[in-house]
Amino acid sequence: MPTRPNVLFVMTDQQRFDTIAALGNPHVATPSLDRLAARGTVFDNAYSTSPVCVPARYTLRSGCEATMTDVYDNTVPGGGHAAIRERCGPYLAEAMGLRGYRTWGVGKFHTTPWDAPVGYDVQRHSEEFYDTPEQRAGDAYAAWIAAEHPAYDWIEALMGERTDMYYMPQLSPLPAECTVESWATREAIALMDADDGRPWFGLVSYIGPHPPFAPPLPYNRMYDPDRMPDPVCGDRDVDHLDQHIPWMNHLVYAEDVDPHRARALKARYYGEISYIDGCVGDLLDAVERRPDADDTVICFFSDHGDLLGDHHGWQKESFFEASARVPFLISWPGRVAAGERRSELVCLTDLFGLATSAAGRPELRQGGDLLGLLTCAARPRETLFGFHGRPGTRRFKAMVRQGDLKLIWMANGGHRLLFDVAADPHELEPLQDRERADELTALLAGRLLADGVVDAFEGGELRTFPYEEWPLTRIHQFDRSRGVTGFGGS
Repeated sequence: MPTRPNVLFVMTDQQRFDTIAALGNPHVATPSLDRLAARGTVFDNAYSTSPVCVPARYTLRSGCEATMTDVYDNTVPGGGHAAIRERCGPYLAEAMGLRGYRTWGVGKFHTTPWDAPVGYDVQRHSEEFYDTPEQRAGDAYAAWIAAEHPAYDWIEALMGERTDMYYMPQLSPLPAECTVESWATREAIALMDADDGRPWFGLVSYIGPHPPFAPPLPYNRMYDPDRMPDPVCGDRDVDHLDQHIPWMNHLVYAEDVDPHRARALKARYYGEISYIDGCVGDLLDAVERRPDADDTVICFFSDHGDLLGDHHGWQKESFFEASARVPFLISWPGRVAAGERRSELVCLTDLFGLATSAAGRPELRQGGDLLGLLTCAARPRETLFGFHGRPGTRRFKAMVRQGDLKLIWMANGGHRLLFDVAADPHELEPLQDRERADELTALLAGRLLADGVVDAFEGGELRTFPYEEWPLTRIHQFDRSRGVTGFGGS
């Protein structure tokens, strides 16, 4: 029987698809990701099918789409974490353990509750903020800061300030060697090397470059804002047909970002990415020092992107490319072609099947056969769907990608945007092709019916609502573990 490979998943948070130098971005330095791309295969059309933190992670760990996990936004509905496992089957780490793998995970898991187990033999959390003193004490990274670097334990926001500072250029309050990314990298390398004779499955889930954009020295000044490209925007009325965009802008105090601030934010965002790239380089070095380096599958991806000012928007939860499309790199020397770029439609849901196939017992669930695709043993998917917002409500929206066409369908107003992403990669000119939009809408309805999502329908048709602008609000994310719940310190 052939040796089963180790499997290493490396995940960033909120990293756009177009942030790797070797893949065409001349404004950012990513030597380690360039190296990984040269070592393996890049999928240029990879998507997060529910582009926001919690549903993307449940998609990854369950191998199922939101239509089965029932997680369509950052809230987990009744029954919660255990009910998702009951519907979908054992989570990925548990599934790999059942296949004889030693499993470990380090970083951001974003479960509900925050410390829910997802099947790893060793699971070390580093979440973004802390609701209670017990959570801060139980967070592996925050506990490490308190124990090993108590001089920094006074810092409320270890990854940078949020709330009104969410989209303000910042400097990490910590030196590079003490940041959460550096800590996670060292923890992962130690766990990687803790051999017990079994192959291992590991996940490194970095918090960056999720805002706030607060890279440590010297990465905070690595890029000149005046050399950063401006955001790319279409007609504001078209961009904001998705009401989530202006609503989210206001939520995170980003409704009036001026051009200079946008360029400064991009400079700090790229600084974060270059810093994380160095951490990825340390992981690659650790793998390549091992005698089983060629028997290690490495997959690098992100949970979603960031509009970063494109389409007059900030944050994610949009099906524009900047938000929904992600970097997706796979390396397995001798089994996966080196230096190749592929155009097939793939997504985070496929990663469950990639890991279990590499382990010798494929289980695809709702994903595609990535390993079969890479070895020409499986056909590519023709159509890719994405879902966000509770079906049957005004906030429900969906994506249908087929060939070069992409439909964004919105329950709010029943609006539809159709783009040819090959001819119009920035999605600035919606196509006026009602026949093709109808065809893709019918495919969407068929998929929802096949998945039993009856709440999305009314009278046999996809349910829509009169267009409505959403009431604006703010989000406050202070350190509740220190008793800070709002401005003024209480």
